[in-house]
Amino acid sequence: MATEIKAPVFPESVADGTIATWHKKVGEPVSRDEVICDIETDKVVLEVVAPADGSLVAIIKGEGDTVLSDEVIAQFETGAVAAAAPEAAAPAEAAPAASAPAVAASTQAVDQNQAPAVRKALSETGINAADVQGTGRGGRITKEDVASHQAKPAASVQPLSVAVGERIEKRVPMTRLRKRVAERLLAATQQTAMLTTFNEVNMKPIMEMRKQYKDAFEKRHGARLGFMSFFVKAATEALKRYPAVNASIDGDDIVYHGFYDIGVAVSSDRGLVVPILRDTDRMNYAEVEGGIAAYAAKAREGKLSIEEMTGGTFTITNGGTFGSLLSTPILNQPQTAILGMHKIQERPMAVNGQVEILPMMYLALSYDHRLIDGKEAVGFLVTIKELLEEPARLILDL
Repeated sequence: MATEIKAPVFPESVADGTIATWHKKVGEPVSRDEVICDIETDKVVLEVVAPADGSLVAIIKGEGDTVLSDEVIAQFETGAVAAAAPEAAAPAEAAPAASAPAVAASTQAVDQNQAPAVRKALSETGINAADVQGTGRGGRITKEDVASHQAKPAASVQPLSVAVGERIEKRVPMTRLRKRVAERLLAATQQTAMLTTFNEVNMKPIMEMRKQYKDAFEKRHGARLGFMSFFVKAATEALKRYPAVNASIDGDDIVYHGFYDIGVAVSSDRGLVVPILRDTDRMNYAEVEGGIAAYAAKAREGKLSIEEMTGGTFTITNGGTFGSLLSTPILNQPQTAILGMHKIQERPMAVNGQVEILPMMYLALSYDHRLIDGKEAVGFLVTIKELLEEPARLILDL
């Protein structure tokens, strides 16, 4: 007897989703808990798994279709594998010439293992499946992987089929996540009185502390001691001293949050995501580092849940990992402030009348001037600077 396969129940913040990829065809055997479908929402890609051993008997929502929360997307039969409709036999192909590259045959075999929509995308774009980095279950290639590969800068060597001087352009549809990110960033610039203030911090004290204790820290806690834990703890302390920076605007009301949930911006193949570290005032450095490492791994694998990215009272983004020296981060609404970290670069600095070469980092705090005055914003950023330049103040709660 056939049973219904339904889309997951979406949170209130997610209206609907889009069928991204069907990993199984009608009649193809599947095992219990094996991923059969990916549904892309505004925030994450959700996996739909098989409820038992069996097979799909009907696909109701095809790839690209919009689905609502708990909507039926397929029919599933438990136990015996349903008979699939016979496919037309493919015409026999002539054996490749001796001069043809051997990789052509292997590429064809790789293509045939992909979902129909993926094979179609590969065919339309002329992309070799072996060149695409798959982010789906078990390394499978998704349509988004093909689009991302297509959007990458072309190699310096032009394909032989391209005429010299020919001007080529490609049109690639935005993923649902990318469109949502674009909408939120545009809304932040249009709906807030956003302003950015800057400062710089001497990273030498933290770098020396990290160098001295990183091995012992990793041995004791099983987590690497990075810079982010210092910034998260410094930001948490600064938020305690400046509650408006931890607040949000709801209509004509100001909501002051009595907790500290800090989002850490992570770049993934599918777009920018901001998982949340909950109650950072109760976390130690090892818990912060472990939490960030876990989120980064999930982001790479596309495993972040909606709950892990919902909420947040403040955000930290680190453009320095990509070499950015200075930037103006955009607010993550409804939050009213975001801290931007940047590249550490040695610069000559005046210290007690002497010139010293120090590892310096520019800090940027973008804030909503409707709620946060310049005095508060500058004071908040100076507090972070002081705490980072004297890490003992963080440990001693000074």
